[in-house]
Amino acid sequence: MLAGAPAVSYAIPRVGGGTDSLAAHRGSIVVMNFWATWCPPCKEEMPALESLYRSERERGLVVLGIDQGESAATAGAFAKAHGVTFPILVDADQQYASSYVSVGLPTTVIVGRDGHVVRGIDGAQTLQQFHALVGPLLAAK
Repeated sequence: MLAGAPAVSYAIPRVGGGTDSLAAHRGSIVVMNFWATWCPPCKEEMPALESLYRSERERGLVVLGIDQGESAATAGAFAKAHGVTFPILVDADQQYASSYVSVGLPTTVIVGRDGHVVRGIDGAQTLQQFHALVGPLLAAK
């Protein structure tokens, strides 16, 4: 899935106001997670993403939760209820998922500091799996 390709970026609304994009985080390791509130595996995976974000953001990790096809109100209410503190973006037109050939939810795309796709993963991941994916990237300067 697009490993090694330049990562595509779109400016889309961010829950809480303004816009955000993958390109705004160039220089960081980015975990883009495509999800929706109606998706049971997405709900199960969310605490692992939050824990990863809290433990690794000081080392240059950014987690972007990219809600697929829902409203900012719906995505924001879910994030608040579940204690999510990483940025939630609302991709109403599902541009990101289409560009990254997401076939189901959740899908995670890891982007390196250079803005290239490192890996794409379909399906929910555990905290240990996330650490195994991003640990070596964070260690490399």
